[in-house]
Amino acid sequence: MNNRKKIIIVGAGPGGLTAGMILAHRGFDVVICEKEGVVGGRNAPLKINGFTFDTGPTFLMLKFILDEMFQETGENSEDYLNFVRLDPMYRLKFFENEVFISDDHEKTKEEIKKKFPGEENGLYDFLKNEKKRFDYLFPCLQKPYISIFDMMRNPFLKSIPHLDLGKSVYQILSKYFKSENLKFCFTFQSKYLGMSAWECPAAYAMIAFIEHNWGIYHVIGGLNKISDAMAKVFIKKGGTLRLNAKVKKILNKGRKITGVLLDNGEVLQADDVIVNADFSYAVTNLMDKDMVKKYAPQKLAKRKYSCSIFMMYLGIKKKYNIPHHNVFFAKDYRKNVEDIFTRLTLSDQISFYIQNASIIDKTLAPEGKSTIYILVPVPNLKADVDWEKEKEPFRKRVLEEVVKRTELKDLQDNIEVEKIITPFEWRDNYNVYYGATFNLGHNLTQMLYFRPRNKFECFDNCYLVGGGTHPGSGLPTIYESGRISANLICEKYGIKFNPPLSLNDKIIK
Repeated sequence: MNNRKKIIIVGAGPGGLTAGMILAHRGFDVVICEKEGVVGGRNAPLKINGFTFDTGPTFLMLKFILDEMFQETGENSEDYLNFVRLDPMYRLKFFENEVFISDDHEKTKEEIKKKFPGEENGLYDFLKNEKKRFDYLFPCLQKPYISIFDMMRNPFLKSIPHLDLGKSVYQILSKYFKSENLKFCFTFQSKYLGMSAWECPAAYAMIAFIEHNWGIYHVIGGLNKISDAMAKVFIKKGGTLRLNAKVKKILNKGRKITGVLLDNGEVLQADDVIVNADFSYAVTNLMDKDMVKKYAPQKLAKRKYSCSIFMMYLGIKKKYNIPHHNVFFAKDYRKNVEDIFTRLTLSDQISFYIQNASIIDKTLAPEGKSTIYILVPVPNLKADVDWEKEKEPFRKRVLEEVVKRTELKDLQDNIEVEKIITPFEWRDNYNVYYGATFNLGHNLTQMLYFRPRNKFECFDNCYLVGGGTHPGSGLPTIYESGRISANLICEKYGIKFNPPLSLNDKIIK
């Protein structure tokens, strides 16, 4: 490229790294500024005394999307990463029974037949109908929505009949199954978006289909290795990675972004800036407030946000023989969900998730030891919960519940290292607005054009990536946000590229 255009990316999370490596490969002069000493953001590793934990995501869906991001740069993801397909995908534990869910449809059908007799045929109705929904809706997630008129074009127009407008994920799954617990096996995935299945739009019923159709993966070393691999590709393609380089301010002259001011006083000039920080944090802390009045704090407060999570990362002196992924449902699961999302209170019951990755990955802990990752959904900081006061009592509750409901009876006696992240820490240490770890909610009025857009409308040369922008939360969609923004910048400067392949043209492993 003649007169190489300078692109600065604020944040080395998955979206920023995706955009960065694609643009560097296409000839741009790209600098990524990351405030921490390690890449990944909420996909970064936590390393404590020989134990390694993923900060956030613990499994990968839609692996072919990640593969495509590497292919965009002429690279192969499997040259950098060791993927393990999980079977079973997870164990779901109720007070009445437990269910092992596989992406082998016959295995899951037999499990349903055994645990929920007479309902097994609903699985194939679910797979057939939700495949159709996915085929129509997924292309919509790969397109930018710069103008309201983009909503009037294909593929969105074709997808409208498959949105089931006005219905929730729970209502959709009620078409396939009668048992409440069986419905929960296919609706708990709404929590991946930080939403209640009773409120999450029906369109997202396709998340469970995605898991059942393409499976889920662990990456040896943890999913943080994906961000590490992307950083390697970015540097290989000529990008500049600046760690420990916190952006204090995004600089502008009117609608034109001119660069960024770092915490150390250094100014970096740019032709375009991509923002990978939490969207609501960025507009309230990094940008010219006169230019982003439509996103003033009082207006952001009216928007819907995801739940938060109480996280426990435990380095354990022994190994446990439990599956890689385990979800434990509260006895009154709906009440637990409504406490989190509607009443905004700490529930008298808890549901929780345990990852025991060391059962298949010996790289995460010293010999004979293991990592245990415990995630508990809790209200975001719109709730009146003082986590300084509640942190220790809630920790005690969680450990007691884990000991009572799981095989980890001696867990508390074997904790060697421990780290806790509360909603306060998500807000204060990770710059997550309202501590809402899954970003802005994914309700219909905050999707597609109505979600913060990849080409940020408040400036002429500012682009957004990450879970808080289109197409939304979750690693595959965050990768897509990076590709969308990279492609928009290439269009601006006349750089040719191949658009994403249609689903029919993809070769999916």
